[in-house]
Amino acid sequence: MSGRTGARRPRSDAQRNVEALLDAARRVFDTSGVDAPAKEITDLAGVGVGTLYRHFPQRADLVKAVVETGIDALADAGPQLASEHPPVEALTHWLDRFIDLLATKRGLASALHSGNPAFDGLPGHFTHRLGPALAALLDAAVGDGAIRRDAVSAEDLLFAVPQLCRAASDADLARGRRLVALLVEGLRTGRP
Repeated sequence: MSGRTGARRPRSDAQRNVEALLDAARRVFDTSGVDAPAKEITDLAGVGVGTLYRHFPQRADLVKAVVETGIDALADAGPQLASEHPPVEALTHWLDRFIDLLATKRGLASALHSGNPAFDGLPGHFTHRLGPALAALLDAAVGDGAIRRDAVSAEDLLFAVPQLCRAASDADLARGRRLVALLVEGLRTGRP
């Protein structure tokens, strides 16, 4: 018996395969929908169908992983945006990326709302990962004096932005972006 504890680290080639599959699936889902043939995903990823099913035995596993990866990338973008931009600009850039995530989710909406138990944890993951990232950006903008204190909470924005961006077309998504920009403008203190 080995003295090692915990889960084995995936081999680097296996990790590359997973990353390639997730990137390919996201792109295929954006263009062809979540019911696109597995071969379309694997061809784009440069792996075999067996590799897809080894890592993602059910289609729902792949859909869930794509959504979680998008949520995680958005959450992880917060600190980088904060280090590169003034607080209100960092918040605005993050909200723009949030809208992009919602646009991708729009294509996955029917799958995510199918009642499949594989998706049960996604709302919690969404709130757990995005809430703190947005709160940090919002707090920084409030602390900088650019956003009115107590005007809105991160939880409010996590609810409001998807409502403003409920889109059926690219034109509606553009309207959602304008509405979110108007919301942020309404939160400003008037100070530069």
